[in-house]
Amino acid sequence: MSALRTGLLGKKLGMTQVFNDRGDLRPVTAVHVGGNVVVGKRTVEKDGYAAIQLGYGRAKKKERMTKGTLGHLKDLPPLQHLREVRLDDVAGFATGQEIGVDRFQPGDKVHVVGMSKGKGFQGPVHLHHFTRGPKSHGSDHLRRQGSVGSGTTPGRVLKGLRMAAHQGADRVTVRNLEILRTDPTRALLVISGAVPGARNGIVMVRKA
Repeated sequence: MSALRTGLLGKKLGMTQVFNDRGDLRPVTAVHVGGNVVVGKRTVEKDGYAAIQLGYGRAKKKERMTKGTLGHLKDLPPLQHLREVRLDDVAGFATGQEIGVDRFQPGDKVHVVGMSKGKGFQGPVHLHHFTRGPKSHGSDHLRRQGSVGSGTTPGRVLKGLRMAAHQGADRVTVRNLEILRTDPTRALLVISGAVPGARNGIVMVRKA
């Protein structure tokens, strides 16, 4: 991955609609990507791989951050979110350098990584779209799973069986979304379609 394909951390502001040049209505997501600071570099000679560490989101007070994070940042401003981005070459980056929305242009294809919305512990009907049981004649299996396997052979519940479980709060990547507009004055990217997570969630935007 070249230095031109580096990513940016941002905050998902929400979804809206815009019209493109042909007058078509497009659903879009607005992402704020301003204030990305290079807080560190990794080189092949020293670390065995090439990468930059990005910081995003100014902390209101240093007291809200751990001493380990503050020591890692050294003389840089307190930044809440730190991520590492692997590159082929880090020659064009310097610690303390701020990078922003100018690295993207309308028409660029990007991958967006974020944490999906957490939906708590869900049953098999909601989570796996199982068919529900009967409603009448005293049935108590309206939304239950039913049998999970035979008793004699194999005599146990097989691994990987779809059952009730926690849903959401997973790392999700949505690929090949298009940058429709950029706003350097407000450090905004307008991305076609939906990106993972809830409003104000932290996402990583990388060129495809």
